[in-house]
Amino acid sequence: MADIKAVIDIGTKSIKFHAAEKVGGIVKVLKDANNIASLGDGLRETGAVAPEALERNAVAVAEFADAARKLGASEIVAVGTMALRTAKNTAAFADRVKELASVELKVISGDEEARLSYIAVMSGIDVGNKNLVTFDTGGGSTEFVYGKGDAMLKKFSVNLGAIRLTEQLFKADPVAMGSVAEAETLIEKELSAGGVDGKTDFLVGMGGTVTSIASVKHKMAEYDPDVIQGSSLTLGDISAQIEEYAAKTIEQRRGIVGLQPKRADVILAGACILRVIMKMLGVAELTVSDRGLRHGLMYELMK
Repeated sequence: MADIKAVIDIGTKSIKFHAAEKVGGIVKVLKDANNIASLGDGLRETGAVAPEALERNAVAVAEFADAARKLGASEIVAVGTMALRTAKNTAAFADRVKELASVELKVISGDEEARLSYIAVMSGIDVGNKNLVTFDTGGGSTEFVYGKGDAMLKKFSVNLGAIRLTEQLFKADPVAMGSVAEAETLIEKELSAGGVDGKTDFLVGMGGTVTSIASVKHKMAEYDPDVIQGSSLTLGDISAQIEEYAAKTIEQRRGIVGLQPKRADVILAGACILRVIMKMLGVAELTVSDRGLRHGLMYELMK
């Protein structure tokens, strides 16, 4: 008898859905999807999830919960991250999700988010016994884990993501001259204050920004997780994309092959975060993980 479970990961920029079944010890993915529903739009100014964003995201959660039930899921776990850790109306959003989706929302800490992301990496990429840093950068925060092999040595979350940075420094369209350098100075300052330091043998990046940049590198008209998983991005790859995004309007970026049009507004900020992380940790190349928090949580649910 198949055991089917589903995870709904509600982030600041996108909602990710992952359903899998376990038959005789083997876990098989049934569906992996995302909806760029932009929960965090305007959150920085007001401290609350905007009414339209609240409704749009609650409906998206309900659609994913419905998909999970149609697949026969015995358990649906919905988790919220940075936007819902900080919004003053998170309870109202949770109530609306319960009403529309019949699912209890659990808001997890930055540390827990980092831990689950690390589990996802370890279940999908063979890193041996190297010194390792994993990071998961999203719309509202970036989670880091420093480890060696299977052992997590330290984990933390920095309240720095692509949405806030875009709202703060990349409002002009196309962006103002000098704004990339200004953004990277701010990113380095915040990451350093948040605990990012030292050097590493192996850097793994995950999250929508990282997979989107890899997708653009491979000119993917249709996203293929098998190509992205375990692929690499060099500093040169990222710098070339930063130049391209900075020179284009948001409308022009929407035409770039491999980039989801709804990410066109925040991709420059995300790429700048990547470049600063690589420079701070002294690496010229990072490995891309298509797996993230939802896969780590599924791994635990299926244990």
